[in-house]
Amino acid sequence: MGDRFGHQGKAQLQAVLDAREAGLDVAPVWNKSHREHTLIGTQPPSLREEADAAVESLGYAGPYFVDADHITMKTVDGFIKCSDFFTLDVADSLGREPSCPETAAGYRSALKEMGEVAVHGMDAVLVFDGGTAERLVGTYGGAVEAARDLYQKIRAARPDGDFAIEVSMDETDNPQGPIELLGILRLLALEEIPVQTIAPKFTGRFNKGVDYVGNLKQFRTEFEADLLVVRHAIRAFNLPEGLKLSVHSGSDKFSLYPVIKELVFRHEAGLHIKTAGTTWLEEVIGLAESGGEGLEFIKQIYIEALSKFDELTAPYATVLDIDRNALPSVDEAREWSSKQVIGMVEHEPSHPHFNSSLRQFFHVAFKLAAKAGNRFYPLLEENADIINRRVHNNLYWKHILKVIPERTPVLAK
Repeated sequence: MGDRFGHQGKAQLQAVLDAREAGLDVAPVWNKSHREHTLIGTQPPSLREEADAAVESLGYAGPYFVDADHITMKTVDGFIKCSDFFTLDVADSLGREPSCPETAAGYRSALKEMGEVAVHGMDAVLVFDGGTAERLVGTYGGAVEAARDLYQKIRAARPDGDFAIEVSMDETDNPQGPIELLGILRLLALEEIPVQTIAPKFTGRFNKGVDYVGNLKQFRTEFEADLLVVRHAIRAFNLPEGLKLSVHSGSDKFSLYPVIKELVFRHEAGLHIKTAGTTWLEEVIGLAESGGEGLEFIKQIYIEALSKFDELTAPYATVLDIDRNALPSVDEAREWSSKQVIGMVEHEPSHPHFNSSLRQFFHVAFKLAAKAGNRFYPLLEENADIINRRVHNNLYWKHILKVIPERTPVLAK
């Protein structure tokens, strides 16, 4: 769960406490990337301070984590001491072989040795021949090598190994099937990376802040196959018992949650679910609900964002589907009421005024709020009751209760 501006930690944790009280085995992972720290003007230790303060304030006694999100060799140093969860970003290395020929040869050999693999619960046998090994190493070998180097750097600085590792393989154009996922896990095991969660690429679009766009039947097939592959890999490759499939995107995925919940329960599997980005949208809606200066601030953020559309959307182009014609004009925005903003931005697709394009656009406009911090942060504090309620309800009612089966482990160290 993300909290870009560092004001909603207790509201988020309260949602977790309520879930645990209801019998759900769920643990929070607060995450924030180097890019977000840079845009907002914070430093990595600030997230640890926020998480620890929330835990102490609410008397939480369960496991929790602070994630260095989308970390690379260039950015990891500032996170090593204050984080205990590392999402290894290997996107730049996808689509190429390892830089070391000997490593590439070792990867090909390890994959070919697997031969024909029968995964319990799957009808088809997975065949790892020479052609398959060549293809997988050419596509994922460089990424596994990069993950190894990054993990080893973290481990050298944290020899106690008291941290969790996620490997993100979802930042690519092509979805991974069972052969690809099993091959990736084999190579991660070969490099002795104790991966706790793996984030594959699924078919369909996971746009920022809005629901999944794609074929639900196809997603069901892919997700169940991935669960079976992860279970097989844990046993076959001696990977951590706590290895979980990660639905990594920060989109809202509501149409997927019934599918995920059913299959995780059926296969007694763990799950890592990411809701990052939605807290900022609840702050937007909460300030709009507060009326007065809060509503005026949201109007001004939107009007300024319109003039910087390309700048704000370009970094997220692959995960946005904004119809510019659906965005209200400056004149319309100046006349917004609290009720109008809530109807357009709150994630209630059945609402007659819901505007998917506007919600996505607000999602990527957060850095303008950061630049207006002298006005923005006091507004968050003045309207904390409204915003905290919305943050809590969003996380608890719309995410946790809809996706997590009762008594199913969600994240274990």
